[in-house]
Amino acid sequence: MIQKEMVVNLNKQLNLELFSSNLYLQMSAWCNDNKLSEGCKFFKQQSNEEINHMHRLFDYLNDSGNLPRIGAIDKPPKHFPSFKDIIQFSYEHEKMISEKINKLSHYAIEIKDYLTFHFLEWYVSEQYEEEKIFKSILDRIDLMRTETNGLYFIDQSLKNIRKI
Repeated sequence: MIQKEMVVNLNKQLNLELFSSNLYLQMSAWCNDNKLSEGCKFFKQQSNEEINHMHRLFDYLNDSGNLPRIGAIDKPPKHFPSFKDIIQFSYEHEKMISEKINKLSHYAIEIKDYLTFHFLEWYVSEQYEEEKIFKSILDRIDLMRTETNGLYFIDQSLKNIRKI
């Protein structure tokens, strides 16, 4: 049985994953508005992944006899100065998510909730991949000029970003 405090923390993470989905969906809209078609697709895919992350938590809570709690979700920002700012924001956001997952994992070990710890191991690995992807995009941006032509090539490179 999952301890009450762990259930509370897992529900917080569930709602953070929902916020992340909304954040990436808003970024997708920003990319579309700025004629970055691959960026639009990329962030829509990111949004869907975050929904899947939320569903994993939802199912884990349900399967363990606990009630998932959907709370109020903050609005994501809708204005960004540049594509690089969106990527930097995303990278920082993913690092924050990693920190939250690591704290949850640590707490699971502290209270000897090894089933939840095992469940959270997937998230630890997933966060490594998420950070790596956004860092690789930032590295590409830093290598290229981000004027019109450079931004176009960066946008086009997002087609294959999951193959990195």
